[in-house]
Amino acid sequence: MSQCHIQSSHCGGFSHALCLSAFSVNGLHNRPKVIILSMFPLTEENKHVAQLLFNTGTCPRCIFRFCGVDFHTPYRLPYKHAAWLLVKQEMGKQSLLLGRNDVVQLKEAYKWITHPLFSEELGVPIDGKSLFEVSVVFAHPETVEDCHFLGTVCPDCFKPAKNKQSVFTRMAVMKALNKIKEEDFCKQFPCPPNSPKAVCTVLEIECAHGAVFVAGRYNKYSRNLPQTPWIIDGERKMESSVEELISDHLLTVFKAESFNFSSSGREDVDVRTLGNGRPFAVELVNPHRIHFTSQEIKELQQKINKSSDKIQVRDLQLVTREAIGHMKEGEEEKTKTYSALIWTNKAIQKEDITFLNDLKDLKIDQKTPLRVLHRRPLAVRTRVIHSMDAHYVDEHHFRLYLKTQAGTYIKEFVHGDFGRTSPNIGSLMNMTADILELDVESVDVDWPPALDD
Repeated sequence: MSQCHIQSSHCGGFSHALCLSAFSVNGLHNRPKVIILSMFPLTEENKHVAQLLFNTGTCPRCIFRFCGVDFHTPYRLPYKHAAWLLVKQEMGKQSLLLGRNDVVQLKEAYKWITHPLFSEELGVPIDGKSLFEVSVVFAHPETVEDCHFLGTVCPDCFKPAKNKQSVFTRMAVMKALNKIKEEDFCKQFPCPPNSPKAVCTVLEIECAHGAVFVAGRYNKYSRNLPQTPWIIDGERKMESSVEELISDHLLTVFKAESFNFSSSGREDVDVRTLGNGRPFAVELVNPHRIHFTSQEIKELQQKINKSSDKIQVRDLQLVTREAIGHMKEGEEEKTKTYSALIWTNKAIQKEDITFLNDLKDLKIDQKTPLRVLHRRPLAVRTRVIHSMDAHYVDEHHFRLYLKTQAGTYIKEFVHGDFGRTSPNIGSLMNMTADILELDVESVDVDWPPALDD
């Protein structure tokens, strides 16, 4: 049994004559059009299916294979390798050297031929890059053991894997074919290769769409809401999360199977995120709807914001996979601004905290905090407190505004974490200090682009 991911798979199972002629692109293009069409007919029923797939952005070769799964098209790497060796030998007789990079891939020649034919037949333009994928699982008993001789010649290429039904995977076979000597291959496999006699049996057809990505910035106004679901030993500790309050709406509207949530850093469950919010991105897996107008996205944002008073979303937009990299680029070089309400065990006056305002680019060493040691490796990280601005509240409280390097543990910088963060506010003031409230005021990542309200 083989699995063919149609959008990215090669064309296989042609007769030997066609395999050879495919390496000569000009000769193949000169064949009469009627011959190609007679080899790959489109029935009236298939035309309707093909048109539907075209409208979803499916590339032509995917459509052909989807409509033509009953034809003689078993995919067999050894046959392709044998055809390549024969072409190389024939070229050698003419004193010509031929490398793999000198030969047009069979799948590319196939696309050049079929794309214009499909465009003409269906009356639509060609788009060879489609996120829509059709997977066909098929069986072909005649060739099921064609690769097995490679296991004897190159045993180190075939390692058992937990999630693989067979060791003869596409990558393993390709690795063995690149390793085996040409003379050894020709002894084990006919060259030119024999044409297949039986048709492959289709077992399963599955359609899927590539992931789409939605980005934005969120504000969190609750001190009782985790960023991601808080589950310990299988038991949910909080009713909801930022991730779920945002992504559940996206999952429904995009009709996706699942999602993956990521953000530029994270805040603790009892920390609010204010200001212009924290950048986030959601990957929506196998969505059944992908096209939205800017107005529809704006209405989706409004729907999310009306659903809860714990969060708000802004700048919601569709982005590319590549664009998400901007959210993570130079993450530790970025700065974040915080506001902390601090308690001291000793009575203080305004002049006791003014010296903090004069400290610039203060370097601190932070050993992995005790509260996250169960999920973070033990290490000492140097971080920078760029600036502080202290505001007196009363004799035991003051509010401290800090601009810090991203990745700084603010709570530990205040209370010291039993000496694991040094220096800290307590040691700088020569007293015990603790943090009562913490807010993220800004995350200085210029992504995603701001949108007009």
